[in-house]
Order: sequence, then C-alpha cells, then structure tokens
Amino acid sequence: MSASQTGGCLCGAVRFELAEAPTEYGACHCTMCRKFSGGIELGLHVPPGGVTWTGEENIGRYQSSEWAERGFCKICGSSLFWHLTAPGPMQGMFSLSAGALDSFDGLEFATEVYIDMKPASHAFAGNRKRMTEAEVMEMVNAGPEGQA
Repeated sequence: MSASQTGGCLCGAVRFELAEAPTEYGACHCTMCRKFSGGIELGLHVPPGGVTWTGEENIGRYQSSEWAERGFCKICGSSLFWHLTAPGPMQGMFSLSAGALDSFDGLEFATEVYIDMKPASHAFAGNRKRMTEAEVMEMVNAGPEGQA
C-alpha cells in the first residue's frame, strides 16, 4: 500500500479515507455477499484502524453472523463493508466494497474467496489466489458456522 485513498457511498452522506491506498482487491462468491451487493462482491482488505469515516452516523450496521457485520448507507443503501467482529488475529478487519472507491486505478484483482459457492456461469479470466469456504473460515478463525 502507498498514500491514502478515498471513497464513499452513492449519495455522498458517508465518506472514508484509507490510511494507505490498497494495491489489490478480491471477489467473494458467498451467498450473503451476492445478496448484500447484488452480485459478486468486490472488496479490499483494510486492517483495524486503517479507515477514517466521515458521516458515520449515516452508516447502518447489520450483524450478518455471530462473527461479522455488514455496513451500508442508511440514506442511499450503498453497500460499504463487511467487518470481522470475532476475537482472533484478524478481529476488526474490514473488507470495504471496492466499488465505493473514488478510483480503481492501479488495483490488481488478486483473490477469489468462497470459490466453491461460485455460480457455474461466473468465471474470471486470469490466475489469482482462490480459497474455499473452509479455507476462509480457518483463516479468520470463525469456526464452522459458515458465511458471514
């Protein structure tokens, strides 16, 4: 990562600044992300403390599992993030909706997760890291209950 990056929701009521600009993003194929985003969720990982919000009072939060929540703009409904709340080494990590960035310039498509839930009609060109649901659960130390 390098210098900061900004973004926000569709109506502008929620804005954010990342402490460091991301260099890559990934795709999630899980059912919850598809429902939350209206398709394949493209996201970028931000460590705890790596994002500063403006208009935070306009963020709605939905606890989508025992170990994670999702955030959206209460005014326009834009999907903003997935946030890991479970204790463990990755607690507090955000996956910000990549589409909320002001610019996609310089970002590399690097990862696909929940690849075992990918609809058969979806296929991205190129090689990247791909992880199954079980591999993701182990990585975030979320236990066996599944999607977040």
